[in-house]
Amino acid sequence: MIFRLLSTLSAKVPRVLNRIALVMKPQVVFVLGGPGAGKGTQCAKIVENYSYTHLSAGDLLREERSRQGSQYGQLIDNYIKEGKIVPVEITISLLQKAMEETMTKDENKYRFLIDGFPRNQDNLQGWTKVMDGKADVKFVLFFDCSNEVCIERCLERGKSSGRTDDNRESLEKRIQTYLQSTRPIIDLYEKQGKVRTIDASRSVDEVFANVKNILDKEG
Repeated sequence: MIFRLLSTLSAKVPRVLNRIALVMKPQVVFVLGGPGAGKGTQCAKIVENYSYTHLSAGDLLREERSRQGSQYGQLIDNYIKEGKIVPVEITISLLQKAMEETMTKDENKYRFLIDGFPRNQDNLQGWTKVMDGKADVKFVLFFDCSNEVCIERCLERGKSSGRTDDNRESLEKRIQTYLQSTRPIIDLYEKQGKVRTIDASRSVDEVFANVKNILDKEG
């Protein structure tokens, strides 16, 4: 009788652990679009209305860049000023750390919006290598917006943001980098049926209505 009970319990334990592991694995939505497409604004509205945590690759890099004693600070600074993409190892380590810290504080916080990543093939390969089996990418939320609208929005934002890269010269470089490096990643996910495209040239509320429809369908 005791042996039967023990064997039943031991059979159930792995199933329970598997369920916990499944729940605890980060569920990720990549948020992509050109600079100024409104990714940050829409992510903030999603967080208000849904149980997602917003992680901006750019914000994490900027925080690390200004953190006292950071071993990556100067390197990140040089890349950002040039409008270039920071080495993938740095970005992924910052994203992984942020997800782990969030889930440690609250085990129910396992859904993440990762904004501005992956930006190129190197990012995607790095993510696959490091995060394969550790996180599930549900889909890509793609904010589609014309280059000129993106530039005008960023220039307007630059008046108050204090960001050194919100100037026309840096923006032109960033848009070229986006078109050459990030668009092919979006196309790649499109072929897998994992892209949800939103016309981001409209007003904030109109764009968010579209976002809500997508998130409600995805569950």
